[in-house]
Amino acid sequence: MPQRHTCAWIVLIAGAAVALQAQVWKDKRIDEWSPDEARQVLTDSPWAKTVTPVPNDSGKLAHTHAGLGPDSVGLGGVNLGLPGMGRRGGMNGAGRVPSDAASQDSGPLPTLTLRWISALPISSAQLISRELNAPAADEDHYAIAVYGLPSGIIRGDPGALAAGLKNHAAIKREGKKDIAPSSVEVILRDDGPLVVYSFARTTEITRKDAKIEFDAEIGRLKFTANFVPDDMLYRGKLEL
Repeated sequence: MPQRHTCAWIVLIAGAAVALQAQVWKDKRIDEWSPDEARQVLTDSPWAKTVTPVPNDSGKLAHTHAGLGPDSVGLGGVNLGLPGMGRRGGMNGAGRVPSDAASQDSGPLPTLTLRWISALPISSAQLISRELNAPAADEDHYAIAVYGLPSGIIRGDPGALAAGLKNHAAIKREGKKDIAPSSVEVILRDDGPLVVYSFARTTEITRKDAKIEFDAEIGRLKFTANFVPDDMLYRGKLEL
């Protein structure tokens, strides 16, 4: 029995050490961050959340958002993980989608990363990681960027798509009015499209807001990410 207790303590101590190491950037000045620490801030920190979207059939947004791919397979030939989805009423006049899209019916939903890019830790980490094409936010707005969208999700005019997405996103806080985006930008990149939501800072978010919930829909992908202002502190200052 003593040996079991000893092993348990070793596991707990090792786990605590790993957790502490994972957030070592918190106790450093930004100019002391290593590239690895900067990447941790960009992928797994209070300002960066990883989410798996769910299919949203109720709104039929793939038809209402200009510039999105055909509804038959969700988004421009992108599989949404629904059995048989790729074979429903295609847009090619034959009631079927191309065989390469239909063959992906059993594939997984994409994994998305949401970054609060207007926060100093994120903008600084992007520079340290040499993300030279990373989006930027102006000082008058909070901004959240969505990474990991499939390449085929957008067709046509990105500007037209952005206008539609604006009506299907919000920052929510308990007991307060939702904050709607003042603008949305769709950026086409070689590694896939990027969507940036901007919210005017005239509506202040403070540490009194226990939780910030960001909800959005892009085509038939629906997702939510929770951010905690009390965790979004760097060297004692709320960074949004």
